[in-house]
Amino acid sequence: MKSIKYQMTKLSIILAWLILPVFYSCSGKANHADNQEENKQHQASKMDAKKADDEHEHEHEHGHEHQDEEHDAHEMQGNRDEKDDHDNGEEEHGLHLSKAQMRTIGLELGALSNIKVNDFVKVTGTLGLPPNGYASVSAKATGIIHVTKKFVEGKAIKKGELIAALTNPDFIVKQQSYLEAKARLRLKELDLQRQEELMRAEAGVAKNLQAAQAEVAILEAQTMGLAKQLAYLGIDAKQLTPSTIRQQISVRAPISGYISRINMHDGMYTQPAVPLMEILSDHHIHLELDVFEKDIAKVKVGQKISYSLPALGEKLYQGEVSIIGKEFDPKTKTIRVHGHLEGERPIFLKDLFINGKIWLDNTTTPALPEEAILKDDAGYFIYVGAPDAKEEEYIFEKVYVIPGATSEGYTAVKLLDTIPEGKQIVTKGAYYVFAKSRAGELEHEH
Repeated sequence: MKSIKYQMTKLSIILAWLILPVFYSCSGKANHADNQEENKQHQASKMDAKKADDEHEHEHEHGHEHQDEEHDAHEMQGNRDEKDDHDNGEEEHGLHLSKAQMRTIGLELGALSNIKVNDFVKVTGTLGLPPNGYASVSAKATGIIHVTKKFVEGKAIKKGELIAALTNPDFIVKQQSYLEAKARLRLKELDLQRQEELMRAEAGVAKNLQAAQAEVAILEAQTMGLAKQLAYLGIDAKQLTPSTIRQQISVRAPISGYISRINMHDGMYTQPAVPLMEILSDHHIHLELDVFEKDIAKVKVGQKISYSLPALGEKLYQGEVSIIGKEFDPKTKTIRVHGHLEGERPIFLKDLFINGKIWLDNTTTPALPEEAILKDDAGYFIYVGAPDAKEEEYIFEKVYVIPGATSEGYTAVKLLDTIPEGKQIVTKGAYYVFAKSRAGELEHEH
């Protein structure tokens, strides 16, 4: 019994040793198969992944190209928008400013005011003279000039002032002829008296009386004619005697003013047709203004003028419209308007260019404070604003205007665009809004 158990135990051990290698062999094969299957699956997965990666990379490349195109398009659009925003000084949705910022810069909102603003018409012109405002000096007869003083252009000269002496022997002959005619006239007047006495005594002859009367009349005409000629030369015939006969006459200034041209020298032979000097009188200076045809209906006699002479600085002078011309210049499309000078006068330079304004009557017109109107490259503009939906910020935008006349701190304006409903005008602090928009500090962050 005991031997049988021993034999059974021994058999079990032998079977175990026999079966164990087979088990390990089968197990190894199974594991190897599993590993091979697993490797195959892994390789298949890698191939699928690679294929997927290739497809993804292909799609990614196309997608990237498409995104690049879209990016370029958006960038170009952005650049245009950015340029438009820069040109306009505002974003698409306007400039945003918080209430705290508005309080900090002291910003105030309001509306257009209807006030009286003295409008004006811009004009250009010159300082001019009427015909009696200047004179040419020439000798009254031929002769030799003897200059008595030193004259230069621009020097002041008074009416009647001696300019030169003119010498000519003919002056002696003319004075002599006058004195001779005057002596013969006296003799014939005595003869006429005797003939009249004889006729009253009925002892005379009528023919002799008539002859004496004719001779007296002839000599009177000669004497008066010579006296006028001497007066023209500046010689007083009444004071002329044989002892006062002279060979020179004086050339004198006909008006007071300033010497504008000199055309003579000592010892020069001259004639009446040759101008020796030109004189301008500043007492008759006036404004000669050119007004365009579109403005002439606004101009009236008595309106005030302010003007400046760019060549002499920016100082303003005053005047008044005195005469409105009646002739239209088709070349310049203007009408000439004359004006009197008032108050302080500028240094006179004939035909010097001037800029001026003719001030019109006061009229009521929409206006804003001067500081509310700003200027950029596009023109003059104002800011208008209104609170956003949450009333946490104000949104501002530009409205372009045409400024007009300025009076007492207000400037007349003409709106180029309609102000959106519900928006108010920035009447104070507009410059700070403009400065912040330039600096990008008002850009709204969403």
